[in-house]
Amino acid sequence: MTGDIAVLISWLALFATLYQLYLQRTHNEKSLQPLGQIDLEDRQGHLYIRITNNGMGPMIIDRLIFRKDGNQYTTIENCLELSTRTYTQVGISESVRKVILPHSHLTVFETRVEDQDAEKEAQQIRQQLSSIALKVEFRDIYNNKMTIERDFQWFSRYIQEKVIEQKST
Repeated sequence: MTGDIAVLISWLALFATLYQLYLQRTHNEKSLQPLGQIDLEDRQGHLYIRITNNGMGPMIIDRLIFRKDGNQYTTIENCLELSTRTYTQVGISESVRKVILPHSHLTVFETRVEDQDAEKEAQQIRQQLSSIALKVEFRDIYNNKMTIERDFQWFSRYIQEKVIEQKST
C-alpha cells in the first residue's frame, strides 16, 4: 500500500513538472513577442514612416505591402511620383529580410525638406503620402505570424488646415 502511494505521488509530481514546463514555455513565448507599430512624423520639414518594435522579442519582417488606389506594391517608390534622390526608403523581399530588435525601428521612408520652396514641396509629399496605406507582415522567433496596418491619411491634416485657412481669408 505504501508503494502504491509512492507511485501515485511520483506520477503526480511528473504531471506537475510537465504542466509547469508547459506554463513556462507559454510565458516565454508571450514575453518575447514583438509589438509592432507604424509611426508617422511630420515636423519642421522632416517627414518619415517607421516601423517600431515596442515589444521584448525581435520582429522579423517578412513583407511590406503598400496600397494605393486599390493596387498593391512591395515598395513605396512605386506609390510616389517623387524623385528617388529626394528621399530614402527600404525594401523587403524574399532575399532581403529585416529584423527589428526590441525598442528599435526600421525607417521605411524618410525625407528632409530644407530649400526655399520647402512648404510647397512638403505639401506635395504630404498629399502623395496621404493616399497610401501600409501593411506589415512579420513574425516572432517562435514563427508566430502577425500583421499591423496603418493608412497615411494623417499626413493630410495640414493640407486640410491650409484649405480651411484659405477659405476664411
